[in-house]
Amino acid sequence: MTSQPPSPPQQPEQPAEAVPTCYRHPDKETWVRCQRCERPICPDCMRDASVGFQCPECVAEGNRGIRQAKSTFGGNVVRTPIVTYALLAITVLVFGAQYLTGGQVTAWLAMWPGRVAVLDEYYRMLSVVFVHDGIFHILFNCWALYVVGPYLERAFGHVRYLALYLISALGGSTLSLWVDPLNQTTVGASGAIFGLFGAVFVVGRKLNVDVRGIAALIAINLVITFLVSGISWTGHIGGLITGSALAGALAYAPKGNRTLWQVLAIAGSLAVLAVLVVTKASTIIASVS
Repeated sequence: MTSQPPSPPQQPEQPAEAVPTCYRHPDKETWVRCQRCERPICPDCMRDASVGFQCPECVAEGNRGIRQAKSTFGGNVVRTPIVTYALLAITVLVFGAQYLTGGQVTAWLAMWPGRVAVLDEYYRMLSVVFVHDGIFHILFNCWALYVVGPYLERAFGHVRYLALYLISALGGSTLSLWVDPLNQTTVGASGAIFGLFGAVFVVGRKLNVDVRGIAALIAINLVITFLVSGISWTGHIGGLITGSALAGALAYAPKGNRTLWQVLAIAGSLAVLAVLVVTKASTIIASVS
């Protein structure tokens, strides 16, 4: 009888390693983990990082700590002045409609103090910026908007710039409502354009750049306004005053609460103009009753 060496003890079977699944898509297996939180992520959830990949939640958390770039006076950075281009496109389209309808569009949109007050057609105070009296009129206003519009849009951002343009136009129409005869019609974006001219001057002064060029342009156009017949001086002066004042409020707003002060400046401008419009409209209605 021979002796046998003892057999080695049996090793327990090792369980197969479980394949991890994506924490956002449990049905997808993956061996890739987020570099920040180390949770498994599938290809749909992978976001390129400086090293490896991160999950969408970690990327969003990291972006919250990055300060977003702002324009000079607080708006979002503008790469393409889309508001200026949109205003130009609308102006050209409306001018084409004026030509095709034989002036009916002009009658619908022109500034007319009597109709504004008596018939409550207050929309005319803004729609007037899109109608023009002839090719030279629209060419000058579109040229001016194309030249100064992008500069101001990049300085203020889309929203502030659009507010500046429309409120300048409203300021010109408000002075027209107060001064012009009730049956006098006015067309053109000149009130808004003069407001932009004033804004360029204010911004230039704020940034300590040479403003002699824009000052000369404003002076020349004011001389033309009062020397050439048929030009609405009320629209020009009203727009210039309103645009300059609002641009000053936007540009010189305290940096600590800039957005709040700018919102208050825009709302305050609208409130002042609304009071002026309602007051004059009431006077006109009383006089014709």
